[in-house]
Amino acid sequence: MALPQVAAFTDTYLPTVNGVTYTVKTWRDRWNARGGRMDVVYPRSDHDPEPGEFPVRSLPFPFYEGFRLGMPQIPDAVEGADLVHAHTPFSLGMGGQRLARRLDAPLVVSYHTPTGEYAEYLSSNGAVESAVQSSAEHYERWFLDRADVIVAPSDRAASHVRETVGTDAAVEIISNGVDIDFFGPVETAAFRERHGLPDGPLVGYTGRHGHEKCLDDILAACDGLDVTVVFGGDGPARDSLEAKAAEMDLDVRFLGFLDREELPELYAALDVFAFPSPVETQGLVALEANCCGTPVAAVDAGALSDTIDEGETGYTYPEGDMSRFREAIERTLDERERLRENCLARRESVSVEHAVDRLGSVYEGVL
Repeated sequence: MALPQVAAFTDTYLPTVNGVTYTVKTWRDRWNARGGRMDVVYPRSDHDPEPGEFPVRSLPFPFYEGFRLGMPQIPDAVEGADLVHAHTPFSLGMGGQRLARRLDAPLVVSYHTPTGEYAEYLSSNGAVESAVQSSAEHYERWFLDRADVIVAPSDRAASHVRETVGTDAAVEIISNGVDIDFFGPVETAAFRERHGLPDGPLVGYTGRHGHEKCLDDILAACDGLDVTVVFGGDGPARDSLEAKAAEMDLDVRFLGFLDREELPELYAALDVFAFPSPVETQGLVALEANCCGTPVAAVDAGALSDTIDEGETGYTYPEGDMSRFREAIERTLDERERLRENCLARRESVSVEHAVDRLGSVYEGVL
């Protein structure tokens, strides 16, 4: 049976590097490698499009650095799609919804991030933020109710969609998946030398520096520990994070944006991947770290409660409890070798190939 032609609509894509971009790009590459066709419609940016990538006119989003708002346009090249997959409920998601309706084709929606989380970027006033969040949640329910199926990356995300959002649409769980051919244990001496990282234990994080990810909790938890804290990535919270680090008696290194080729080296160099973000729908970077042999100390909230196998691939702590976060980091450091072996033994189970197998089954079901 020939694989269907898919039109994927996303509000975030290359050159921005985050979990959504990674998932859309990796699923597209794997789908095409299997003989299918998956086109991507995304906001025009500095990225030079490859065949099958179609940028549309976009505007900078003033409340969120690095994010561009794509106009809900439909390129002629995707008019022959058998199925539409929206990775956003916002403007380009609306374009995807319109295309599905025009073609009388199924609409699949991936639930990557609750829309209410963007409220804090729109207002510093608590009452206004609450109103924005409430409106966002109503809109989210309206958009998701029009999907033939919703794809959620974890059990927690699926439960949130069913119980909190309250949509009537069917929900399927598909992990975003990790490219285990790329993310694996590697030598790290050259990486440490290149970035001037000292000997001794490293505790760190890489990814977007968003305020909602509570990254300053890493500084609080590591205060007093004999470790070097390493931050890779960038984002709107970086300036405040650097300012706080400068006030502390703690060795903190900010590496900035790293080329993708360096990510396995960073993960493998860390003794503990610290992840205090309570808003993850899966926490893909935690799985990437695990696939490189690095255990995770993470908040027991959101999808991370499921992503981290307690005592097997890392340890968790109650949200907001810095002493317990410190204990989780210390325990992970003490048991690193045992946890590392567990992480490496589970690589196959979180591979992107398994994710695309499931995706194909979902597409077949709605068609």
